[in-house]
Amino acid sequence: MSLQGSASGNGTVAAASTASLRLRLNPNKEHKPDGYEDMQLDFSPNIFSSLERYLPPSMLNVTRDEKAKFMREILLKYLPLGERNRAQKHREYRERIIANYQPLHLELYSVDPATFFVPTFLRAINDNTEQSYRSIVSEPFPGIFIFDIFQTHFCELLLSEIENFEKWVTETKFRIMHPNTMNKFGAVLDDFGLETMLDKLMEGFIRPLSRVFFAEVGGSTLDSHHGFVVEYGKDRDVDLGFHVDDSEVTLNVCLGKQFSGGELFFRGVRCEKHVNTGSHSEEIFDYSHVPGRAVLHRGRHRHGARATTSGNRVNLLLWCRSSVFREMKLYQKDFSSWCGECNREKKERQRSTVAATKLDLFWREGESTA
Repeated sequence: MSLQGSASGNGTVAAASTASLRLRLNPNKEHKPDGYEDMQLDFSPNIFSSLERYLPPSMLNVTRDEKAKFMREILLKYLPLGERNRAQKHREYRERIIANYQPLHLELYSVDPATFFVPTFLRAINDNTEQSYRSIVSEPFPGIFIFDIFQTHFCELLLSEIENFEKWVTETKFRIMHPNTMNKFGAVLDDFGLETMLDKLMEGFIRPLSRVFFAEVGGSTLDSHHGFVVEYGKDRDVDLGFHVDDSEVTLNVCLGKQFSGGELFFRGVRCEKHVNTGSHSEEIFDYSHVPGRAVLHRGRHRHGARATTSGNRVNLLLWCRSSVFREMKLYQKDFSSWCGECNREKKERQRSTVAATKLDLFWREGESTA
């Protein structure tokens, strides 16, 4: 992706001279980004602050408005005009909901760590070391991390808030958007006021873990999210087909209720090029949900959910995204550090090279002794 805009000598963005400019591959760690919360922007202010360290050196000292304009041009590349129009309509849709829906549990709308999280999780986050994180997680399969996260009371409050929202939707006959293209039942939590809470959940509690466990897919630069709940069981969705998430890192937490079935099945991590390739026996893993317990995995880890055979299951999903990683991906072709198929292809090339070298040495030795 070529970027639109650069800094000229007088601190303005000169679009004509920017065709060859791209983001830095490595961030300027000494640079302190500006805050963008007070600006009217098309994207989350966190994204702009996150991207700023990756700006070309010539852009770091221009005005905040010019930096925002430069980064906006980068970000708009992801959204064609039709998508931008839909995004504007979605903002208006969300504003209508928030203006009319009355929350039931106001304490959910800001993060209170002492009442949200189990003590072991909170201690690990406060210690903020790789050792503390690894002490609370199990890794039953490479790249899949399991840990207790939410207190039972928090899960009950969130379920109650969701039921209240769904009741309001039914009474007002308000037509809400589905959580994603595959689930017909559930709700987008961001749409009825929980966006700020989920932002804080991602920034303060999931990003630190992801920085340790998923650095190769932008875990340290997560800067936006899509938060929603899905519902399975009688008169709800039954199962979920094989897919990848639109995320770098996915948090999946079972909130309850009583249910059987509904196991997650994982089948290997893939880049876009290899997303439809076959799975290998060593990539197969199944996981059974436990209320209050989290599963953290790469968004590109292919997975699905088996049928919920009795009761009702409700899960919170937080798709965490990194604008920096998405931009960097466009400059790369080899994803062998995390894509199973890229890694296999790389190893096969290495084996072929070694085999060819050995064969060449064999013939050379044969000729020298002839």
